[in-house]
Amino acid sequence: MTRSIDLTRRGALAAGISLAFFGGGAYAAAGDKKLVVFIQRGGADGLSVSPPIGDRNYRPLRGEIAIPDDQALKLDGDFALHPKLTSIYALAQKGQARIAPAVAIPNNQRSHFEAQDVLESGVTQVYGSTSGWLNRTLTAMSGRKFEGMSIGNQAPLILRGPVQAASWSPGPVSRGERLPMILTDLYHNDAVLSRAFASGLETEAMAMTAGATMQSGGARQVAAQGPAAGNAQARQLGTSVAGFMMQPGGPQLVAVSIDGWDTHANQGGVDGTLAGRLAYLDSVVDGLQKGLGAEWNNTIALVVTEFGRTSRINGTRGTDHGNASTAIVMGGTLKPGGIIGDWPTLADGKLNQGRDLASTLDVRGLFKGALSQHLGLDKRQLDTVVFPDSAAIAPATGIA
Repeated sequence: MTRSIDLTRRGALAAGISLAFFGGGAYAAAGDKKLVVFIQRGGADGLSVSPPIGDRNYRPLRGEIAIPDDQALKLDGDFALHPKLTSIYALAQKGQARIAPAVAIPNNQRSHFEAQDVLESGVTQVYGSTSGWLNRTLTAMSGRKFEGMSIGNQAPLILRGPVQAASWSPGPVSRGERLPMILTDLYHNDAVLSRAFASGLETEAMAMTAGATMQSGGARQVAAQGPAAGNAQARQLGTSVAGFMMQPGGPQLVAVSIDGWDTHANQGGVDGTLAGRLAYLDSVVDGLQKGLGAEWNNTIALVVTEFGRTSRINGTRGTDHGNASTAIVMGGTLKPGGIIGDWPTLADGKLNQGRDLASTLDVRGLFKGALSQHLGLDKRQLDTVVFPDSAAIAPATGIA
């Protein structure tokens, strides 16, 4: 059962997230281990999240959306972060953020909703489970008074299941960001319709930019005020999530859904559609980290998506549905180190189906690593309860 907390964004923020609505007598005491999972819905382009600056094939494949060396936030000689991820980069500089640059779900699904189902259910078969792996984590930790909560426009599969969890929608449900994903899935097998739809998305993006410019009185004003206002709202969202987690009886396991990552057209590089979403994500993370304060040192946060994007830029200056993407692992308990998993390279012979970044890490292995090393779940619980029939998938090492 899921408890739905029906609060508008304005009402919840005005209240200062002060309502204690979690039951059962449990308390999220100082020192409790906490896990936050951010889901980037729409298929985030990992090659832009963490550009592989040391791979000689990166720039030829990416063309105009490649991130220039002099603007990339360099992690080392091989990888960088997108220049909009300044707060996450600051964490990385302190050893509190790392990347898994080639992670994917266990089967190559190019449908948003089928891939999201596999990502959140934690099983290999599409629609193979009615419960999510984070809810089953609550089952495995039933004696430890852990609470769960989802943040987003709907209660996601990842926290559905037999254990009661709360949900909060920080604003009214919008079809604007999800409708393109639905239509993309509908048209993906039709070459003519898929190209026409991608072109339509590009036109819509241009119209929105023009409309925003007219409403705000000029492009300079949009650049100066629009992103800043959106990022302030995002930072407040992160602070609000932290506020929920710090309340008496607040959740220790939280799933946060962020829409808008489907960039078929007009994706952009340092600036543009994707850059705006990355700036939003970065501000949410910044708000969460600062809002948790000292409790950040008891927290691991994961950023994952259902699939990555094609390695080559497409004809509408975007990217299409791909395979592996970048996951970001953050937190005060994170072990410092390099990348998590291996890098398959972008060489022609190494690409998945000749078009996508290949996977070197099953996303369940990443989740298992966090759950075992951070929350203390044992191998039997992970292989049978949380991720059924997954004994062959080893936990990623060196996370916490």
